[in-house]
Amino acid sequence: MVVESSVADPLASDSTLSRLRISEIFLSLQGESDSIGWPTVFVRLTGCPLRCVWCDTEYAFHGGEWQVIDHIVAKVAEFGVRHVCVTGGEPLAQKRCLALLTALCDRGLEVSLETSGALDVADVDPRVRKVVDVKAPGSGEVSRNLWSNLDHLNRHDQLKFVLANREDYDWAVARVREHKLQERCPVLFSPVHEKLSPRELADWIVADRLPVRFQMQLHKLLWGETPGH
Repeated sequence: MVVESSVADPLASDSTLSRLRISEIFLSLQGESDSIGWPTVFVRLTGCPLRCVWCDTEYAFHGGEWQVIDHIVAKVAEFGVRHVCVTGGEPLAQKRCLALLTALCDRGLEVSLETSGALDVADVDPRVRKVVDVKAPGSGEVSRNLWSNLDHLNRHDQLKFVLANREDYDWAVARVREHKLQERCPVLFSPVHEKLSPRELADWIVADRLPVRFQMQLHKLLWGETPGH
């Protein structure tokens, strides 16, 4: 179930206003990370420099509408829930995303950021929960991982590995052990929807006694591949 905002989108005529290109703003349940299950407002920014082969939000690569940051914050607040997730595409591809994150935090909201890990997170407001998606070989974008981002993680942040096969799993295990990732922040392992059996991935994690958290995409279990969830 998705609830759309009833606030009309204004046309921002002043080019000096702080604006972002937005694909959609909607209310649903958070399907991933440590906020799973909470009613959450999703602010999906348009654009992404990556092309992961299993991407499920290709519709956000192009289009969208320019909206003023103050108006975006007002639309989020109208839904009346505490949690908000800024996502994409790749939200950090728009530099003004940083200002939006700070504005949402200043409003007293619990703010999370879903980012690919290919762009620098050093300047993200420390109040934001960063969910950094580390790209495994099966994504086709493993070369884009910006490993210096590890130095900018807080304990409330999370590293997410979306895995398509055993090769991806072995690669992710090696990265967890090489960088001692579990000592930096929680590590999440998730199967690519309909590519890797969730039970198989769970069995591997248990067999290896990995210090990671298994997760599935709750929204897909509830609503399938419906856009806007």
